[in-house]
Formats: sequence, C-alpha cells, structure tokens
Amino acid sequence: MYSSAHQSPVASLEPEPLKELPGPPRILAELAAEADIRFNGSRPWDIRVYQREVYRRILTRGSLGFGEAYMDGHWDAERLDETFEHLLGADIDQKIKGPARLRLAAMILRYWIFNLQSPSRAFEVGRRHYDIGNNVYQAMLDPTMSYSCGYWKDATTLEQAQLAKLDLVCRKLDLAPGQRLLDIGCGWGGLAEHAARHYQVEVFGVTVSERQLTLARERCRNLPVRIELMDYRDISGRFDRVVSVGMFEHVGTKNFGPYFEKICQVMDDAGLFLLHTIGDWISTKTLDPWIERYIFPNGKVPSARQLSSALEGRMLLEDWHNFGPDYDRTLMAWWDNFDAAWPALREQGYDERFYRMWKYYLHCCAGYFRSRQGQLWQLVLAKRARRTPYRSIR
Repeated sequence: MYSSAHQSPVASLEPEPLKELPGPPRILAELAAEADIRFNGSRPWDIRVYQREVYRRILTRGSLGFGEAYMDGHWDAERLDETFEHLLGADIDQKIKGPARLRLAAMILRYWIFNLQSPSRAFEVGRRHYDIGNNVYQAMLDPTMSYSCGYWKDATTLEQAQLAKLDLVCRKLDLAPGQRLLDIGCGWGGLAEHAARHYQVEVFGVTVSERQLTLARERCRNLPVRIELMDYRDISGRFDRVVSVGMFEHVGTKNFGPYFEKICQVMDDAGLFLLHTIGDWISTKTLDPWIERYIFPNGKVPSARQLSSALEGRMLLEDWHNFGPDYDRTLMAWWDNFDAAWPALREQGYDERFYRMWKYYLHCCAGYFRSRQGQLWQLVLAKRARRTPYRSIR
C-alpha cells in the first residue's frame, strides 16, 4: 500500500549500535552541546547513532539529511520530542553552516522566484499528504476527525479538546440559525458537521483532498452541508461567515494578499472571518526542508509580521488569540493513538519507514511548539464596513 516515499523500508526499528563508533565532527558536537545534547549519551533526549554516515548527512543536507537518516534507522532517541525541544529551543536549525546552508539558500531562492502555491500546484498537498489513507487519520485523530490543534483549557481528553475547539470557533464567529458559512479547507467535515448540527447554519466547504471529500460528504449527509473539491481561488457566492482551520499554512506568502482579497470578495460586509493557523515566531522564507519534502509540500508557516502586512488595508483585526502550547499536547495525543494503532496499520500495508517518518513528523512538531518557535493563532477578522462591535470570546 503506502511506502513512505523514496527509499526501501528499514529492516528494524531498533538497530544495533556500531561498536567503537567514532564520535561526531567537532562542529556537530559543539552545536549539539549548545542544545545540551550528546551524541551516544545516556539521557532520554540524547542522540544514539547507529551509522557513522549520519554525521555526513547532517553536514551536507542539514535538517533534510537528519530526518532522512532517522527514517533509515541510522539514529534514534529515547524521547524524540525532548530531542527536538532541545534542538529547537537552542535554534540549532538556524546555525548549521557549510553545504547544508547552501542547500537552504537554494531552497529560499526557489521560494523567492516561483509561486509554489500556484493554482496548478493547489492539489499536490492533497495527493501527497491528505490522501495517504483515511485509515491512518481515523486511527490517529479523535472521532470528530479534527486534524488541527485542540483547545485544552478545560479538556482532559483529545476528543474533549477538539469539541471545545470546534465550539470555540463557532462562538467566536457568532453563528446564528440561517446564516451561510464558508469553510475553506474543511478537512473531513468535522467543523461543517458541528456548525450545521448545533448552530443550524448552512455550510459550503472546500478541500483539495479527494479522500477527505468522500468521508466529509458521508458524515454530513442529511445536513445542510455542501462540500466540493476546489481550490479556494475558485470560490464564488456570498457568505455571512467564513472560517479556515489549518489550511492557511498551504497558501504561501506570495498569495497572502490575494487570499484575504478573496475573503473580502465572498464575505458579507457585516460578516466575520476566523483564521486558525500555525504561526512562526520569526519571519522565514521557507518551510523546514524535511517537512516540505515528506509531509507538507509547498507549505509555508506565516509570522505575525507577514500576516499583519498582508492584512493591512484589507481587513480589520478584531481578535488575536494564541494557544500554541495546546498543539504540543495535541500532537502527543495523536502520537499515542498512532502508535497504539500501528500493528493494525502495518497489517494494512504501511511499512516501517512510514512508521519512522510519521513518528519523526509528530515528535519534531511537538518539539517545535514546546520550544515556543511555533505558535497557534486564531484571528477574528472583519471588513472595515462592518459596524457591529465585536466582543472577544475565549
């Protein structure tokens, strides 16, 4: 079924370390020390190296080589999430020099020259990430099938946190019976179903994933919900409210302005728009190379400055809510679910390299939020023509 892309699966998830393995080059040892990490140390977050090739791959390919070496079983850590918390907390990803830095510069140039989120590329992330198999996501996610940060303020389980998030979104939008809600990037239909069922609104949702489309339509059957396979740039009509949860990371900086212009075009003058997005604490030109290659092709996480610049002169900021630490907890809950389901998923044809890829993905993202490099923002936005005062709901 699904083989995690470009190489054959590893033979074992627990390879034996090499005897008398040479230590790392001094530059890598010094960088690791800045993050309080040791190669072949004994602490849970230390990196256990099984192949000396790891060092060359890090020096020449940076984070891409680091992640690929993990997928190949060439290194491991007892607590991978803590490894990334240490690495990202010390901003080691910004300090790699040499060939790896040149590769990153080339990637930045590619982002600068080309619109990697053009209409012709809009469905690539759907095919490569969201369409890997609904069985993976059904095993990993909660029953609402929410693939975005939960709201853990009063929750003790993943399902409670996701239901709280869905309801928080609806209350922030001040939904009322009879309104038309546009859901851009509706996923598997969790928010559309919740809004239609509990707030009696009519929902139009769009997704770039064929498998999301199939399941979303199934779960929203007999509700006033219509879901289509569509790029956001092709949306037409008029809506009282607009929402986008976990989709803006696929828009790209070259398209931030046109994206908000499209919202203004389809939203009523008195309407509200809620944007739920991951945010980066600094402005960057690219996504992490490993994440871009294996998880979210053509992705780009915005910074506060990039968002504010795109909004200026287009939409008013009514509210900006940050609950980034909740994403760490959400990701670790997803990992627990995925790991528990792995024996069944393996029987369905997923190989061990996919397991290591998915483990690396969820744990490096948990470290990203735990280190506070990553944030989770909910913005409530309106047109300047709106005259009704907005009252923040938390």
